[in-house]
Amino acid sequence: MRKVKLAPSILAADFTYLGAQVEEAVGAGAEHIHVDVMDGHFVPNISFGSSIVRTLRPLADKYGTILDVHLMIEQPDRFLTDFARAGSDIITVHVETCPHLHRTIQAIRELGVKPGVTLNPATPLLALEEILPAVDLVLIMSVNPGFGGQSYIPASTARIRRLRHMLDAIGSTADLQVDGGISVKNAAEISAAGANVLVAGSAIFRGKQSIAANIAAFRQALVQ
Repeated sequence: MRKVKLAPSILAADFTYLGAQVEEAVGAGAEHIHVDVMDGHFVPNISFGSSIVRTLRPLADKYGTILDVHLMIEQPDRFLTDFARAGSDIITVHVETCPHLHRTIQAIRELGVKPGVTLNPATPLLALEEILPAVDLVLIMSVNPGFGGQSYIPASTARIRRLRHMLDAIGSTADLQVDGGISVKNAAEISAAGANVLVAGSAIFRGKQSIAANIAAFRQALVQ
């Protein structure tokens, strides 16, 4: 059994209390802090830049947490150095924005950061085949990126299962991460399909329970 790691997405946090909320999440055992970077071009929203990574780096160091940065931006190569210097542990780029994907992945690794790759829900998994041996993380988007709080696309489960087979077939140890519409209700299904890193925003940072209680609920769902 693969250990399932939780990656709270700060996109759903209350930015008035960002530091306190992130600290509660990682203090409750979240293994990643997921930072969604949006440019208003590749996706229809704007979020934040490398300064937020720099701000969160001390918390990540304090708790031994991974800073997991997802670049939903056009021309990501222009910003790799900024995000690496800010303290990213993982930088994930989209196949749709990288015409020279091997070069981009190599550049991330040369900056001392683990490279990840992702693709939108309608992009065939075949687009990942040649790059899989070169990455440390593969992300399946289970919603169309750009906004938090969307519903999980049911067909994503079959994609996760197929991608897990692709990774296992080449002996890859890369993490298989899933982002979009993940909740306590579907976490076990997604994990059973082969994912071992679950990104959750609203299901962790919002709701009637505390952040720590939401994380505990995920843990309980994943052991049933």
